[in-house]
Amino acid sequence: MKVLLHYRAGPGLAARLGTLPGIDLSVVPDTDDAAFAAALPGAEAIWHVLRPLSAADIAAAPRLRLIQKIGVGVNTIDLEAARARGIAVCNLPGTNARAVAELTLLLMLGALRRVAQFDAATRAGQGWSQPPELQDSLFELGGRTVGLVGYGAIPSLLAPVLAALGCRLLYTARTPKPEAEGSYRTLAGLLAESDVVSLHIPETPETRGLIDAGAIARMKRGAVLVNTARGGLVDQAALVAALRSGQIGAAGLDVFAQEPMAPDDPILALPNVVLTPHIAWLTTGTFERSFAIAAENVRRLAAGEALLHRVA
Repeated sequence: MKVLLHYRAGPGLAARLGTLPGIDLSVVPDTDDAAFAAALPGAEAIWHVLRPLSAADIAAAPRLRLIQKIGVGVNTIDLEAARARGIAVCNLPGTNARAVAELTLLLMLGALRRVAQFDAATRAGQGWSQPPELQDSLFELGGRTVGLVGYGAIPSLLAPVLAALGCRLLYTARTPKPEAEGSYRTLAGLLAESDVVSLHIPETPETRGLIDAGAIARMKRGAVLVNTARGGLVDQAALVAALRSGQIGAAGLDVFAQEPMAPDDPILALPNVVLTPHIAWLTTGTFERSFAIAAENVRRLAAGEALLHRVA
């Protein structure tokens, strides 16, 4: 079956995927629109990562039968266009959970300890001459109240680690979860009590802009915001204003309103943020787990069997 991986795969990954049985794989970087357009007419399955897959893309692929999201969120796929053609859309819940949980912890620690600021200063030869007032904005994670917005696979892995570090845990979800570590709160209650707020929900019409100026105003002054979910959950202009005013003390962000970010985005100039370019999911472990299931779905499609994790 002809499979199109729309991702700039490294040589090691591309070589491993090229040996998968029953798959005629084309790897097209998500930065090469011309090559992608040329490959679409022959594709029977697309392994989709981040670059949005539009209705026009889908229309240009007459043989397409499966869109396999390498990840969880399908907000970058035109689901209505896929449904109209009867094209299956599947995702991979849980395959990147460990990687995202670990980077979330890293961003929490990095924001609380101003790692990016100290790294830049040290490289510039100024690491040992930082202003003394900076001492008043360096915090330990242990003993802090951490609020988890959403309680799926990622918070389930993260919560026991936070508890072991001595954090007090709160969470919010559609309904209380008996298996969850920590105490259930409404979103408003969680924002008011938490020293660190970490986002773990999908971007939907209901959640888009959830953390807006009003939500930020309800947070503790000086609280930390961490987002490894989706950039659209946060009103980024309101966040920048809050980071400048001190209402938000620091932030750790892996996702943004616009990706890639514009080089003059104001958030890039702020010293109290730690930034990564939407790579929380990106580890060799995620690849191994994800492509094993993606390949199994291609086999199932060819055999006429039910697909794993079908969402549309």
